[in-house]
Amino acid sequence: MSRPTYTVACLARHGVGPEVMAAASRALDATSRVHGFQLDEQHVPFGAEALMRFGHPFPLSSRRAVLAADAVLVASAGGGALAELEDELDLRASVVRVRVDERSAPVFFAPLAGCAWEWTVARAAATARASRGRVTLVGVDDRWAAAAEELEDDRSGLEVERLGAEHAMRALVVAPSRFDVLICPPELLASAAEVAGCLVPGRRASAWGRLAASGPGVFGAAHGPEVELAGHGVADPSSMVLAASLLLAEGLGERSAAATLHASVGNAHALRMPPSGAGVAELLVAQLQLTVSNSELAHAGPAREVA
Repeated sequence: MSRPTYTVACLARHGVGPEVMAAASRALDATSRVHGFQLDEQHVPFGAEALMRFGHPFPLSSRRAVLAADAVLVASAGGGALAELEDELDLRASVVRVRVDERSAPVFFAPLAGCAWEWTVARAAATARASRGRVTLVGVDDRWAAAAEELEDDRSGLEVERLGAEHAMRALVVAPSRFDVLICPPELLASAAEVAGCLVPGRRASAWGRLAASGPGVFGAAHGPEVELAGHGVADPSSMVLAASLLLAEGLGERSAAATLHASVGNAHALRMPPSGAGVAELLVAQLQLTVSNSELAHAGPAREVA
């Protein structure tokens, strides 16, 4: 039986981008080997490198590679060039994952447009079914009351709760690990994710994504390019590896592999972290064999097939 092969377009950009992308690439390669699939990584020119070589931060060859990929991994938000590309993709929802302790990392969903509420709720429910089966609806209003009620009436084993925005924010500060999957209006997404990680001890790790109904989704680390750290080898790749885990789950549907990679981030943070980015990457990869996930997060098929 042949192993599935996925194409991932990698956009390192500048600053510490190449360093943290290298760590994520290594983690993805090791995870794919453990879980029996193949990744074809296309490292395409983007940002300052592309500007110097081609006179444009996002040349046509890079655009074609991204549009042909199964998923896209970027080392930062990317600025206007990436925003221009996103206009060409069928993106429906935003997703943010925040590590709140060694084992827990709530996932936040919000639609990118008012017409995408039903699609977003369905995607969030699919993610919850592959995890702990908990969905929290935050700040339900007239825009998505019907979709929320339909999910609450679902009898497929999900545990659904509804919280007001203020109540949810307090709970995210006091006990963020009790949450699994949260759905909220787009104007609350950034604040809710920030609140969930505000009291996390030690190094923080968070990742973002833009989910597509068809075509590739886009995923990245929730931090800036950190130009001042570039070249010193001290940039922490944890958020970038968490973004790679989010890509596996929500971009490729390889949820078991995503769980393994996420657990390796938690295990590495529970140990004494090395001072160098390369050392952190070594530690993350070393944890993979100890964190292989089996039956509860089996392969669920390509996540972007949700109608």
